Amino acid sequence: MMSGKVYIVGAGPGDPGLITVKGLECLKKAEVVVYDRLIDDSFLNSVPPDAEMIYVGKSAKVHAKEQHEINQILVEKALEGSLVVRLKGGDPFVLGRGGEECEELTANDIPYEVVPGISSSIASPAYAGIPVTHRHIASSFAVITGHEDPTKEISSINWENLATGVDTLVFLMGMGNLPLIVEKLVECGRNPDTPIALVRRGTTLQQEVLTATLSTVVEKAKESDFQPPVAIVVGEVVNLREKLKWFENQTLFGKRVLVTRSRIQASVLSKLLAERGAQPIELPTIEIQSVPDLAEMDKSIQDLPGYDWVIFTSANGVEAFWERLVTLGKDARHFGSVKIGVIGPATAEALAERGIYPDFMPVEYTSEAILSGLSERDIKGCRILLPRADIAPKDLVEGLAKLGSEAIEVTAYLTRPPAGVAEKAKQMLLDGTIDIITFASSSTVTNLIKLLGDDWQVAKKAKIACIGPVTAVTARDAGLTVDIVANEQTIPGLVSAIEEACSNG
Repeated sequence: MMSGKVYIVGAGPGDPGLITVKGLECLKKAEVVVYDRLIDDSFLNSVPPDAEMIYVGKSAKVHAKEQHEINQILVEKALEGSLVVRLKGGDPFVLGRGGEECEELTANDIPYEVVPGISSSIASPAYAGIPVTHRHIASSFAVITGHEDPTKEISSINWENLATGVDTLVFLMGMGNLPLIVEKLVECGRNPDTPIALVRRGTTLQQEVLTATLSTVVEKAKESDFQPPVAIVVGEVVNLREKLKWFENQTLFGKRVLVTRSRIQASVLSKLLAERGAQPIELPTIEIQSVPDLAEMDKSIQDLPGYDWVIFTSANGVEAFWERLVTLGKDARHFGSVKIGVIGPATAEALAERGIYPDFMPVEYTSEAILSGLSERDIKGCRILLPRADIAPKDLVEGLAKLGSEAIEVTAYLTRPPAGVAEKAKQMLLDGTIDIITFASSSTVTNLIKLLGDDWQVAKKAKIACIGPVTAVTARDAGLTVDIVANEQTIPGLVSAIEEACSNG
């Protein structure tokens, strides 16, 4: 059998945006992924659904697989003819045993490629506002394992030359040996007043930084119960942190924000929150489902030329309607002279992706604004089609009838509570560790309350942020105090409102 191939891929230091383009391309075509501890879950979402996933993570005391076992897995899977991705944190060749794995592959005549990654040795300091070199302060830096066995009779680290011969020292995997590292550096001539920084989970939304001096860091770390994984930075460059720190200065840094949208829709809101330093916690409270009986939808599409207007009140409605339109062998031309209205920019964008631009979009993105805008047009006697969710409120239909038009509502999709929920996110809510709960529709409010059951009042421990006044009314009717309401009823508008509220304290 022809051998497969192994890609030794560096996933970067933790921030999923720091993987290389080539590394991501390897994941997208992988048949087997052998991955480490501390790998961001979003990487695994890029892997083909039928790929085999093998966890081989290691921590200080627990190894899912020993190194010789990992080497054997790579060899066996490649000999089976598979395209294997060995996904490693940071860079494979920076204290990552990637060299050992390549040696084993070479010994077995298995083709492989190395895809370098950004090492935490430079990324963690950078995210903490600490440049490892600086023209006026440090011209050299070294990366050292902090994981060396302290009981070894002879150290493989040249402490005498290292302590005073290099400007900036970065120790990886050294938290357990911090007292020994400090002792050796001072013993070999490093000034006890030298600044030192401990960067925990650098580049991630859980990043924490502790600064001290060599003489005080051990006690301060003990008092703070500072736990690994940690990058240890020693040198005068640490003093630049107060001036240069940027990551933790983001408007929402450290805020845990519950995202209650459907699994498919949650990614957009989560991405915007993460870009501002928040930690999005996804707890989908609704699931978009297809309509079991499509006869009514299909008939409305067949009869589309007989309508004067079609009004879409969500991107989901556009998606569902268009799917049936295509299935019935039709395209945008089928709309003919029918005018199209949308409730807001997200819905308009869903149409634009299909080559259609709406004739009408209100200034405010609410049903009331749609009615106000259409009242200025001559819609008396018009037939108006509304492809919507099964639980959409009736105010728009009733309002159009009062304006003298004939509104025909058709169920384009169903919204249901999800079959399974993220238990970790639910537990965080119960524990009171969520700072903000976001609601992007009334159904997300209703379903979250149902999901929590008798414990629903735990939601009061967090600030409540609603995408608009209608959702806010639903939240208040459910017994919640609404703290934030977006002026612009869009996902970016919701995020902006959260930013503004947090910046004002």
